[in-house]
Amino acid sequence: MNTQTITSSQQAIDTEHKYGAHNYHPLPVVLNRGEGVYLWDVEGKRYYDFLSAYSAVNQGHCHPKIVGALTDQAQQLTLTSRAFYNDKLGLAEKYICELFGYDKSLYMNSGAEAVETAIKLARKWGYMKKGIAPHNAEIIVVEHNFHGRTTGIISFSTDPDSTKGFGPYMPGYKVIPYNDVEALERALKENPNVCGFLVEPIQGEAGVVVPDEGYLAKAQALCKEYDVLLMADEIQTGIGRTGKLLASYYDDVKADILILGKALSGGVLPVSCVLANDDIMLCIQPGEHGSTFGGNPLAAMVAIAALEVIREENLTENANRLGEVFRERMRRLIEKRPELVTLVRGRGLLNAIIIKPTEDGRTAWDVCVELKDKGLLAKPTHGDIIRFAPPLVMTEDQLHECCDIIEEVIMGF
Repeated sequence: MNTQTITSSQQAIDTEHKYGAHNYHPLPVVLNRGEGVYLWDVEGKRYYDFLSAYSAVNQGHCHPKIVGALTDQAQQLTLTSRAFYNDKLGLAEKYICELFGYDKSLYMNSGAEAVETAIKLARKWGYMKKGIAPHNAEIIVVEHNFHGRTTGIISFSTDPDSTKGFGPYMPGYKVIPYNDVEALERALKENPNVCGFLVEPIQGEAGVVVPDEGYLAKAQALCKEYDVLLMADEIQTGIGRTGKLLASYYDDVKADILILGKALSGGVLPVSCVLANDDIMLCIQPGEHGSTFGGNPLAAMVAIAALEVIREENLTENANRLGEVFRERMRRLIEKRPELVTLVRGRGLLNAIIIKPTEDGRTAWDVCVELKDKGLLAKPTHGDIIRFAPPLVMTEDQLHECCDIIEEVIMGF
């Protein structure tokens, strides 16, 4: 087998194009090293990371404490499956339950797996505790949601790119507008078989859409009134990203089912988790749900280290403070180029700007290519939106340097 090293960006791109599925459209940059807020390509050029692997690298690239936890455990025990106990999973379960205030946790691997787990939990609870007739449980979701790519999850997506050509779709979902409490109440009144309301406290993939203040609190009150579980997908918004440990905390909301992933491992390996209290979690019994790799000792120790870094380095507070600085810089930029940049929105260090296409047809993609050329990596979403989400270890001086790069590109665009 030929295992020679790929020595140039074009070689790497050509190899991926030839042998890999064409299910992504990456920016033309090939990365091979990361540290903190920085990434380097195969030619040695350094970049600021302003995407953080879609908020999976909140703690910065290759954080020494997290990598240390990984390597220490990797030399001891990596996987047993859940056929047996291991001596690390209980530690991770205890740590995360105490941190977020739940009775039970269920570790999985990817974010999509965690969402599927939450859906199964809500349905099982609906049948066992609410008394919904078999095969009649319904979950309310919102427009422009993004919860993953499995066939089950795309069944309630409103994005044609996620759904076209992948049907038939799974029934049991009702789609309503986001940030619309009245629509939620109507849906709850219409159907007594609703068992859950699945929602992102801030819609990430949709373009960092922040709902009205109090939206989640009002939704929670309605869920309690109609005996429905509030299911918060904080895979992208959780673990300090938005300036609070969870974005739900902006409305003082504690969801019935909490879904975490991405930064739960600091980007070191796939780790996700679902949290709930006993009356919900214990509806699932042995043999009814599981994962070969979910809860493995390697992931357990990495998750503990990743969460400890967030607390020990005050990264949530840093995200809150730097988010204010970033949005103020972007607001000033809008004043200079209102015909090109029309809006900035976000919380903490999860932000987005809206780019209006130019008369000669250039778009947010072209802005991101120019940002790359000047040493900053970001990625557009939905054509006209650029999401900005740097690692939470960023300093204010580094942030201003990044804002200078963004301003230089926008002013010259």
